[in-house]
Amino acid sequence: MSPLLEAQSISVQARRKTLLADVNLSFAAGEIVALVGPNGAGKTTLLRALSGEVQPVSGQVRLQGRELAAYTPRALAGRRAVLSQRVGVAFPFTVADIVRLGAGEERRARIEALVDAALAEVELMDFADRVISTLSGGEQQRAHFARVLVQLARAEASFGPGVLLLDEPTAALDLRHQLGVLNSIKRRASRGTLVVAILHDLNLAALLAERIVVLDRGHIDCDGTPRQTINSEMLRRVFDIETSVSNIPASGVPFVLPQEMTAAKWSNVS
Repeated sequence: MSPLLEAQSISVQARRKTLLADVNLSFAAGEIVALVGPNGAGKTTLLRALSGEVQPVSGQVRLQGRELAAYTPRALAGRRAVLSQRVGVAFPFTVADIVRLGAGEERRARIEALVDAALAEVELMDFADRVISTLSGGEQQRAHFARVLVQLARAEASFGPGVLLLDEPTAALDLRHQLGVLNSIKRRASRGTLVVAILHDLNLAALLAERIVVLDRGHIDCDGTPRQTINSEMLRRVFDIETSVSNIPASGVPFVLPQEMTAAKWSNVS
């Protein structure tokens, strides 16, 4: 089966600095893939390249077998939705207004049903008429997540399951809403949506994704299941951390405890 989304030998530069170097990845419909790595590893750059926001200096990104550049912005928006890490809103839009933006210019009863469903899913129905800037950071993040859910649902009706690209979707959320977002992601993937998400929390990444891509200094360090990628060797090599990795007995999902971590460069200092 052909990949839904693929990066073919892509390199990205900013001025003279190489941010990604000869990266090759392919993603299938229904996959949940977590991108992890230290600050500056190239995670956000990769996500922006996969979305079409950044143009590689070499190589190409292909969606459904076609280069991203072959799509018009409208056609691309109908096949992939992107949630950036920081979304600024300069106007006094209500929460419902923000979520409706996921539908583009379409304004029909069906869209209002999608908006209501997305607001209910992120538990913001009671905030629909609030100006978004009056909400907490986590509530605003959930509103923008609802917006991309509407975009996905509208696109799915026309083109089938698409691509959901997320940059730190749980960063500002409390524990319960982190789990709520993970469950929403899993539901979309079960219907065929490809999800690629940047996560800094390795425990959440292992809980969410069946595949983890570890980036380091613009290169792919490793790519595999959580058990194949989250281990003591990778943490030492990529994160410069000394720690042990345990597994949840029932599922085998790996986890790490911050209380057991030591920066490797300090571990030999007495």
